[in-house]
Amino acid sequence: MDKSSLVYPMFVKDGENIKEEIPTMPGQFRYSIDRMPEILNEMADAGVGSVMLFGIPDHKDSRGSQAYACDGIIQRALEKAKKEVPDLFYIGDVCMCEYTSHGHCGILQGEYVDNDLTLEKLAQIALSQVQAGADMVAPSDMMDGRIHAIRKELDRNGYVTTPIMSYAVKYASAFYGPFRDAAGSAPAFGDRKSYQMDYHNRREGMKEALLDIQEGADIIMVKPAMTYLDMVREIKDATHVPMAAYSVSGEYAMVKAGAQLGYIDEAAIICEMAVSAYRAGVDIYMSYSAKEIAQYMDEGRIG
Repeated sequence: MDKSSLVYPMFVKDGENIKEEIPTMPGQFRYSIDRMPEILNEMADAGVGSVMLFGIPDHKDSRGSQAYACDGIIQRALEKAKKEVPDLFYIGDVCMCEYTSHGHCGILQGEYVDNDLTLEKLAQIALSQVQAGADMVAPSDMMDGRIHAIRKELDRNGYVTTPIMSYAVKYASAFYGPFRDAAGSAPAFGDRKSYQMDYHNRREGMKEALLDIQEGADIIMVKPAMTYLDMVREIKDATHVPMAAYSVSGEYAMVKAGAQLGYIDEAAIICEMAVSAYRAGVDIYMSYSAKEIAQYMDEGRIG
């Protein structure tokens, strides 16, 4: 366990002088680009190694065009971040749900996501983020074949060394609720069970991880973390790539709520959750409590 393995997920939105608390995630904020360096410097000073950026655009449309626009919210945020706080490692989330008017992760045909049509857009998103300064891209959409499409597009444009962290093992989970509130990305109709995985299913997670590695994924992520550490261990034992896990918004919100009610020791719970993930085989840990975990490592409480 090391602070450099921590990733902090953060939300960036259009506008100026914005730092607004997310009601369902106490202590987490949406930042405008001009206020973003405040939290980036906090992370760098704490020793957190990486930041993953999620964008909240002013304009949404059916094709999620702001996700791959050269002047999109994430593209501008990456340019600013690399200039203002260059020591951090920046990861771009590659998906469309925050940018589409319908809230789904791809291009629709009727009420169904068109997997193959979406691949072209995902590749465009990844390329635009890397051109803006992303050190790594992390596709979270769960479309089949997207790792191959992204790798091909990055290589074709000369970004042959840019790594891809795949959300290969991403379950259709109730733990995502606060994130969807934070990012305004809840589906306008239906759900995402046709492209995210059934949480009853263990074998599909292994299949997806192996397929993504074959297509060129450099890192495999399991999401959520806490209730899926069996998948971390199983995939870790079967593969030879770094493993990541995302301690998602619902995990964070439950800990915060329990602590506010006086039911649990917040710091002790955060430490125990982090240790359990690393014990299961995680090499990279994404958490909204990344700064606190780094502090607890400095204090010798974990690590």
